[in-house]
Amino acid sequence: MYGPAFVAAIAYVDPGNFATNSAAGSRFGYLLLWVVVAANLMAIPVQMLSAKLGLATGLDLPRLCRRRFSRPVVLLLWLQAEAVAVATDLAEVVGGAIALNLLFGLPLPIGGLVTGVVAFALLGLESRGHNRFEIVTAGLLAVIIAGFLVDAALAGVDLKGIAGGAVPAFSGSQSGLLAAGILGATVMPHVIYLHSSLTGARTGAPGEGLPVPGRLRLLRAMRRDVLVGLGLAGVANAAMLVVAARLFHSSNRPVQSIEDVHAGLADMLGPGAALAFAIALLASGLASSSVGTYAGQVIMSGFLGRSVPLAARRAITLLPSLVVLFAGLDATAALVWSQAVLSFGIPFALVPLVVLTRDRRVMGPLANRPSTTAAALVVTVLVIGLNAWLIGWTLFG
Repeated sequence: MYGPAFVAAIAYVDPGNFATNSAAGSRFGYLLLWVVVAANLMAIPVQMLSAKLGLATGLDLPRLCRRRFSRPVVLLLWLQAEAVAVATDLAEVVGGAIALNLLFGLPLPIGGLVTGVVAFALLGLESRGHNRFEIVTAGLLAVIIAGFLVDAALAGVDLKGIAGGAVPAFSGSQSGLLAAGILGATVMPHVIYLHSSLTGARTGAPGEGLPVPGRLRLLRAMRRDVLVGLGLAGVANAAMLVVAARLFHSSNRPVQSIEDVHAGLADMLGPGAALAFAIALLASGLASSSVGTYAGQVIMSGFLGRSVPLAARRAITLLPSLVVLFAGLDATAALVWSQAVLSFGIPFALVPLVVLTRDRRVMGPLANRPSTTAAALVVTVLVIGLNAWLIGWTLFG
């Protein structure tokens, strides 16, 4: 089963990744490369658990939460998930608007509107069958990866610097803030909810849809899907940071915005490199915005048992992004902070995911082994610990 993980992988290379990885590379060189690698390695088992939950039950994570937890808990989970959805859409629409400005000179507010409309049209493919939407999404993922591989090839590779970046280290609180942003931009809460829906739609409920042996075969295929899809996303994320470190940190040219990255690429590598970057950013903004809106539908219908028309949902989540763009706020700073907000939402998705996937009453023969649950708990504790550090730094300096 190939397809669902490629949709999920788009969320791991959204415009927030462009902002956080480029900022990290330009300010701290290869120092935080290990965070990018670690975040992607943590994302793989998380997405496997989400996909397995859908395969085992035929239901998505929000819907199962509504069935298994008390109403106050479900309402709390829904409220924070909606906040995460808004932060997600902010990064994606702003990123698409910046790309359209770089490529065609469109004003940012107009670019935001265009991004929202095109992303909505892309999401319309899903109503004609999962395969069409997944194929288009996978094609846009290929565009993103190709853009950064081109830039990495033009920039050259510093193997010594990359090796040094594999050693865990920080350099002051700002590097910690960027690390939280990288984590929030990589292990994204909304796509944890979405992946279970994508796989659950293919199997149906136990006893009604695919029998257990078929689910076990799909589980093996799903693992390959996740490894390939998220592995490719990890390559793109690492390439973003490596290019920024190679060009901007080594030349003492820290970038303050995505526009600075684009201009720096044009100055140092030529217009072709800048064009590849802008096209990759546009593909990222369009694809991730459609995936984010899809996830928002899953969140509302799952937690509340209700849904709103897709056009209304698109308009509601688009509004904060347009406020940022029309107000002339710093778009790149909004991107970075939106990713830090996302990191706070991860435990609210991870804890229910671990609780449900270890429960044999929910999962049947696909319930987690104790070692799987232990590994998932380690990831959850690490994320919560980083969030606690970030809260302390934000409040007390």
